[in-house]
Amino acid sequence: MTTPALDIQNLFKKFGGLPATRDVTMRVEVGERRLILGPNGAGKTTLFNQITGDIAPTSGSIRLFGLEITGLPPSRRAHLGIARTYQIITLFQKDTLEHNVMLALLGLSRRRYDMFRSLASMPQMREKARRALGQVGLDQLGQRKVSELSYGEKRRLEIALALAQEPKLLLLDEPMAGLSTNERATVRNLIASIPRSTTLVMIEHDMDSALSLVDKVTLLHYGQVLVDGDRESAVAAPQTREVYLGL
Repeated sequence: MTTPALDIQNLFKKFGGLPATRDVTMRVEVGERRLILGPNGAGKTTLFNQITGDIAPTSGSIRLFGLEITGLPPSRRAHLGIARTYQIITLFQKDTLEHNVMLALLGLSRRRYDMFRSLASMPQMREKARRALGQVGLDQLGQRKVSELSYGEKRRLEIALALAQEPKLLLLDEPMAGLSTNERATVRNLIASIPRSTTLVMIEHDMDSALSLVDKVTLLHYGQVLVDGDRESAVAAPQTREVYLGL
């Protein structure tokens, strides 16, 4: 059996007496596209936060390409190849697109400790930022301020920040939330273009858009895995129809 990209075993997280994730076990293979489904409050983002290290689990283990990372800080996990986007957009609105991407790159560079060196003096980092913007179709807008973008363009910029880090594991938290039909199509095509060298785990409520992108589906309900399997069987499962589709 090959080593998975992400191996989660018996993950629990309690806030006081309230369980947010309950005995979550999930295995994501290298290059796989995985969709995390569940109603609001199911524990989806809490699960992401434990994978990235933003929240420490109460118990259980998380392995990244065979390496135990459960006790590692978020910065170390980022250096090991985890990148993510957020449900709520987190960008520097008064800065340019290019500057936002360069700041994301700086977080993984030793140059972040050199407070006396400006980003303008880092041409290789600027070029890398421009390539990342090109991946999401925003390369012509690099010098514009983020505040001038449409909501859909901001969603694409967030993905560019993550892709610029050349992640091995990319976590997308509702990348199509709040988008128009045309914007959803653009972002869906963008996600489909991400090479399989990057393993992808996505939270998304727009099932019609998301299901065309993924290989497997995990359904969470009250922090517990109810369904975990290939796309067709997971969607057809009675638990999915009852909990998520309301049928």
